[in-house]
Amino acid sequence: MQPANFSRSETRTDLLLLVDYPSDFNSMKFSKYYLAAFISFMIWGFFSLALKPLSAYASLDILFYRVFLCAVIMSVICLFFRKRVLRENVRLLKALPARQRNRAILLTLSGGILLTANWFFFIYVMNHISIKAASFAYLVCPIMTTVIAYFVLHEKLSKWQWTAVAISVFSCMLLSFNNIADIAYSMIVAASYAFYLVSQRKNVGLDKFLVLTVQILFSALILLPFYPVYSEGVPTELSFYALIFVIALLFTIIPLYMNLYALQGVTSSTMGILLYINPLMNFAIALFYFHEQINSIQIIGYSLILVSIIVFNERFIFGRRRTALV
Repeated sequence: MQPANFSRSETRTDLLLLVDYPSDFNSMKFSKYYLAAFISFMIWGFFSLALKPLSAYASLDILFYRVFLCAVIMSVICLFFRKRVLRENVRLLKALPARQRNRAILLTLSGGILLTANWFFFIYVMNHISIKAASFAYLVCPIMTTVIAYFVLHEKLSKWQWTAVAISVFSCMLLSFNNIADIAYSMIVAASYAFYLVSQRKNVGLDKFLVLTVQILFSALILLPFYPVYSEGVPTELSFYALIFVIALLFTIIPLYMNLYALQGVTSSTMGILLYINPLMNFAIALFYFHEQINSIQIIGYSLILVSIIVFNERFIFGRRRTALV
């Protein structure tokens, strides 16, 4: 109900920024947001197929060209195909109270910084440590996301969901055996994306594609001064640019936009647990495609991860009605 002393435009602005999004199992809309999250992590599960062929190139060069190309593609889309959305969001941002406007800008720009850090460390670990080490980062990330969301966003979990988190912690402990050296890298990768997910849950009101465009443009501006100093030269192979284009469009723009879209209807904790889809697929690809060696502990650990996904999402999977969270 619209308050009597609010104008229609003021009400629309306040609703955009202050409304509580539907709870995970509240309506048919949830399925749409849930599906977007699920598909985005499925897409990322195949990332190693495009990234591993670039292992001969420096991690920074891959990051430079990935971000620069993303910035160009998204800027063209916003300036030439989404002009009306751009104008409306600029007007909306100007109409906000200074505190809310500054908050939206801060969350958007900090998201760009977190994405830049996450991309660099992930590429470095994937190409110079191992695919399994990169996968382990995204085993830790859901736990980090759930804990951060619990304390920062006050997201509540059911007993089943806390059980799933406990299973995840146990599986990560199993998988960390004999891989202590990789944990430091994995923790950095995990923390950067966990904080990104939690921060963007609070970044509401503006068009999600526009928010992502600003974040990637900001990332490009951060990296631009480093390019002349740290780039190892302009690549000449056509295959490099073909793979970078695939990475930019299929493994960056599309899944990231789907992530931001999904955060409108699912909690950060749910997004974090669904993130387990990514390392599970990476593990399967490392095993069956790249033929990396595995052991029985890793098989048990990843099997427990799969169990934790099912337990965490048991209400949605088995169609049970939502009950009070305890």
